[in-house]
Amino acid sequence: MTSPSQNPIIPWLMLISRSFLFILFQLLIALGLTLAGNAGGWTESARWWVMVATLANLVSIALLFRLFKAEGKRYLDIFRFSRETIKTDLLWFVGSGIIGIPIAAAPMGNLAVAIFGDAMTPIHMMFRPIPPWALVIGFLFPLTIGFAELPTYFGYAMPRLSQQIKNSWIAWLIASFALAAQHMFLPFIADGPYLLWRLGMYLPFALYAGLMLKLRPSLLPYFVIVHALLDISTLSVYFMV
Repeated sequence: MTSPSQNPIIPWLMLISRSFLFILFQLLIALGLTLAGNAGGWTESARWWVMVATLANLVSIALLFRLFKAEGKRYLDIFRFSRETIKTDLLWFVGSGIIGIPIAAAPMGNLAVAIFGDAMTPIHMMFRPIPPWALVIGFLFPLTIGFAELPTYFGYAMPRLSQQIKNSWIAWLIASFALAAQHMFLPFIADGPYLLWRLGMYLPFALYAGLMLKLRPSLLPYFVIVHALLDISTLSVYFMV
């Protein structure tokens, strides 16, 4: 029997694993709402995307633990700061931040206006009211995202795809696109303009983050911290809409 560490399809499956998990958990929430008597169970399930993301993060972390262990490695080792290269890593990180922040921010309002004619339309589609208790639990989302998202695409999948296809640049493009595309499924709303907005919002950041981690993998723990902080700010949108 082929072990996970030897099965060449596993890195490819990990590229779509989070999109699958988002759909799965949203479906389960929709089913629960329907059984509770909510006629619009699927539509209503979209408002609970923070819970969906948190559950998907926990499963992603468990999968990464298992996959790294199957290779005789420790998953947590990818988050270690390198003492030997910390000064250079910090210079890279600061420099990448100066360049990357405008790249990540550029699509935010402009893309929504271009697609919807109004920057707030997709925000209202995604950030619908949830109970205070759900928002409190939702803080597990930014606390877990850093250990699940970038490690799945760039800590695990990208280097293994690079070995398989013998082209690290194509592996970077594939992993980056998969990272951006997963956002179309969180939450999944069957609306073409919305799906285009979700993909376009994150594609520049995904390509840039993937490039930095391709060129310097030791930056991963720094990106994990920033990722968590950014998603804490994402939750703050609930207090503004």
